[in-house]
Amino acid sequence: MVSKQIDGWLKRQYPFDKKKHVSHETIYRSLFIQARGVFKKELQWYLRTQRAIRRAKQHSIKNEGLGKTCNAVSISERPASVEDRAVPGHWEGDLIAGSNNSFIATLVERQTGYVMLVRVKGKDTETVVSALIKHAHKLPTELYKSLTWDRGKEMADHQRFTLATDIDVYFCDPQSP
Repeated sequence: MVSKQIDGWLKRQYPFDKKKHVSHETIYRSLFIQARGVFKKELQWYLRTQRAIRRAKQHSIKNEGLGKTCNAVSISERPASVEDRAVPGHWEGDLIAGSNNSFIATLVERQTGYVMLVRVKGKDTETVVSALIKHAHKLPTELYKSLTWDRGKEMADHQRFTLATDIDVYFCDPQSP
């Protein structure tokens, strides 16, 4: 918005000098290319959208299906026994990233609050799901009935996990981890 105002002001101030006219898109691009470090953060605060990078709407990765978990079953479709915490065996999980590219999957049992940590070698879906499958086979089936996860890309291959373990996977609602 500010860049459009500057564009309009220049056209009104210098109506006959085309060399002093500049499009709002050129202003945005020059800000993003020239700004670095602390100056960039300070400058970003004044922009209307306060985005770190400017992209056209048609180049959004959301529109291409990237970053989305396919066939995700919503948390609202979990059985009632999961909600009231009456039956053990329903877990909530998340992936924690540490220093030096170290990753740990945390699993918390909803009824007892029992915590299990699973060391994972990477954050890609293949590695995470494989580690969770291996870990799931260590527990009796009565103690591992369902898994609720956030919408992280690390569980994009959740269907392979369900096929290998017969454990249902549910996902939190978007923007509600």
